[in-house]
Amino acid sequence: MDEKEVQSFLVIFSIIAFCLALTVILLFALFQKRKNKLILEQQEAESRFKEEIIETQIEIKEDTLRNVSWELHDNIGQLLTLAKIQLQNAKGNPEVIEEAITTIGTSLNELRNLSKLINPSALSNLTLVEALQQEVERFNRLKYLNASIDYTDASFSIDNKKEIIIFRMLQEFFTNTVKHSKASKLIVDVAYNNKVLYINAQDDGVGFDTEKVSSKKGIGLTNIISRAKLIGADVKITSRPGEGTQLSLAYKID
Repeated sequence: MDEKEVQSFLVIFSIIAFCLALTVILLFALFQKRKNKLILEQQEAESRFKEEIIETQIEIKEDTLRNVSWELHDNIGQLLTLAKIQLQNAKGNPEVIEEAITTIGTSLNELRNLSKLINPSALSNLTLVEALQQEVERFNRLKYLNASIDYTDASFSIDNKKEIIIFRMLQEFFTNTVKHSKASKLIVDVAYNNKVLYINAQDDGVGFDTEKVSSKKGIGLTNIISRAKLIGADVKITSRPGEGTQLSLAYKID
């Protein structure tokens, strides 16, 4: 190989080496950019999750206070008024006095139930199924509608923060049922199979066109869907006028 060929070889080798080095630098820069983007997206997602948790906890507290107001007015207040009337009409009648004592005893039981609802740590001390049971029992106790819950015996464990979000999603659906649907029945079914939690809630209310919901209802439904995406759950809300409304949720537990 003469000197000219050697120089040509060195030039070609240098060009190839330069191109390879440039390619490596560009790939590394692209990798770093993508990595930084993923880190930023992860930080934003964590920030959104924290904000959503705070908002959800505030909403649960507000809903709890609203429920307390309803129970004091619609349930305990009426029971105590009845007891007062019974005592006023007793006039030495032992049977009426006994009825008043029973009514007062019922009022005390309702106050105990209400104290559980007010307790800020109540939800954190309950499983998701127990919290949903408590909601169902409250609807039946206040005679808002005939509610029932069915669940499998299989136990499951969910991160507490995600559990709060799932509970709030169901609570929003329940609130829409009580306030807007004119339903007489609410059926909740909870099942756990192959590491997937399935929750189905259905009412027999007036239903609505999901494409033409009112803004107030729409906000509630949008919250449910956006929160499902936040925790990686699949949720579907189906409804037709005159055919009630159904929420179906599936969440894979790692």
